[in-house]
Amino acid sequence: QVQLVESGGGLVQPGGSLRLTCAASGSIFSIVDTGWYRQAPGKQRELVASQNSGHGTNYADSVKGRFSISRDNAKNTVYLQMNSLKPEDTAVYYCNVRAYTSPRSWDDYWGQGTQVTVSS
Repeated sequence: QVQLVESGGGLVQPGGSLRLTCAASGSIFSIVDTGWYRQAPGKQRELVASQNSGHGTNYADSVKGRFSISRDNAKNTVYLQMNSLKPEDTAVYYCNVRAYTSPRSWDDYWGQGTQVTVSS
C-alpha cells in the first residue's frame, strides 16, 4: 500500500503564493504519474496539473503560467507551486499518484486533501 500525506494549504490573500507538498510512503517500487486535482464547493473535482512519465506536464487553462508541478523522485514527493493566487482558486486540493508496488502491480492513490482559501 501507498500512503499520501499533503501539506501546505492555508489562507492566502489574492496575489499570494503557496506551495503544496505531497509525500508518498509505503511499498513504493516506482512512481509513474503524478497529479493535483481540486474540488470547490458544489463543483466537480477537476485536474489542475499533471506530470506523466514520457509525456511532460499538463495544466488546466485556468492555472497556466501561475502553477507549476514538480517532483523529487529521491524523496517520493510531489509539489504544486501556486503563484498569483485568485479567489477562484479556493478549493480542496488533492494529490494523485500512480505508483508501482512491484514490477507488475500498480494502482492510483489519493491524498486526504488540503484546503486552499484565497481571500482578502
